[in-house]
Amino acid sequence: MYFAYQINHTGKYDYDLVVIGGGSGGLACSKEAAQLGQRVAVLDFVEPSAKGTRWGLGGTCVNVGCIPKKLMHQAALLGTAVKDAKKYGWQIPGPVSHDWATMAGAVQNHVRSLNWVTAHHFSLPPLQTVLTAKNIVIATGGRPKYPTNIPGAMEHGFTTGLHSDVALECAGFLTGIGLDTTVMVRSIALRGFDQQMAGLVTDYMEAYGTRFAWKSVPKKVEKLPSGALQVTWVDGQTGSEARDTYDSVLWAVGRAPETKALGLDRLNVQLNNATGKIVVGADESTSVPNIFAFGDISEGRPELTPTAIKAGKLLARRLAGQSTELMNYDNVPTTVFTPLEYGCVGLSEEEAERRHGKDGIEVFHAFYKPLEFTVAERDASQCYIKVICERGADQKILGLHFTGPNAGEVTQGFSMGLQCGATYSHLLQTVGIHPTCAEEVVKVGITKRSGLDAAVTGC
Repeated sequence: MYFAYQINHTGKYDYDLVVIGGGSGGLACSKEAAQLGQRVAVLDFVEPSAKGTRWGLGGTCVNVGCIPKKLMHQAALLGTAVKDAKKYGWQIPGPVSHDWATMAGAVQNHVRSLNWVTAHHFSLPPLQTVLTAKNIVIATGGRPKYPTNIPGAMEHGFTTGLHSDVALECAGFLTGIGLDTTVMVRSIALRGFDQQMAGLVTDYMEAYGTRFAWKSVPKKVEKLPSGALQVTWVDGQTGSEARDTYDSVLWAVGRAPETKALGLDRLNVQLNNATGKIVVGADESTSVPNIFAFGDISEGRPELTPTAIKAGKLLARRLAGQSTELMNYDNVPTTVFTPLEYGCVGLSEEEAERRHGKDGIEVFHAFYKPLEFTVAERDASQCYIKVICERGADQKILGLHFTGPNAGEVTQGFSMGLQCGATYSHLLQTVGIHPTCAEEVVKVGITKRSGLDAAVTGC
């Protein structure tokens, strides 16, 4: 979709603010501005996917990202809970099976309910209407990429809408509801995350039943007369070619920013030539006065919904003259909703080493067993906690990593501590809630440097 911009030198504008993009960030920005008395318009357009899929207001997160993904993850967790229930005395007659159509219908109904309550909106004729505004905000996010160099990729595959972490999340819940699932990994899993933690996540997934084709590069996808899809790939470790057949092929090779159709080149809005994203300052300003950008469309920003929401609200307050507060992009927490969840905030061990040196950090860690796993006789060998601190008097916490049940809930609480400059001493002064997985974080006392056994013993 092409948006036309008009600079009005009379000082009279149709709107105080026009927001381009009706995703989580754009809607948060527009609603905040409206509450502050600004006259606001939101422009949203969803280009159909390669398969013709469209969706309503709310962007990737609501429609094809975080919300449906988490609900399907929950469906898989419930399947595991049913298996555990038998060990806890529940009498469950006969085999338990999962019905995809029931789950999909329920998830889609919830998503549609969010589309309805998100906002009241109206349609403008494309390519015709020109709106003027004192300030323009671009929050169009990105769209999933297809590997167009691979024959058959677009014709026979579909996309997750997100990145490699979502590939693992999708593989996890598909395995969890009983589907035979394989993840093909070109190089490493969870790029950008702590790689020790990534290894624990994928080790658990392999034990859970998910197959992995490591160091493999897909070569082509073909549809067989039977309707099955045959994927041919090259094994990077042996150099040999391999193939197998599947019912579906899902691509998770990243996202491309939605900038090409906006006519930004006509305004000389600076883009990063490598990524296509908009170059922004600390205040989300672009190279053109009165045009701002934030969220996934901006260069160097975390591609996370809560980050975009907060950045959008803060931008609206600044544009309305109600605040000067800038978005703080440090210590942003996140969670990967794989079968064994992984939550983190702050620096990975690799990044901490890069910034402070190996001798400049102290890593406290622990392997623990969730109480819920005991009666169910579940393997807890990948349940792990790592707290990375500066090595010195204060021992400021640089990063916190957690694999285990409810990782997002655990990490959210500790992320506030990092925002407040928490130290290892603060952690030890905190009284744990017993019996919980989170209490193991405040009890962590073994350092990697010591070489001692980090397994938690006792209750």
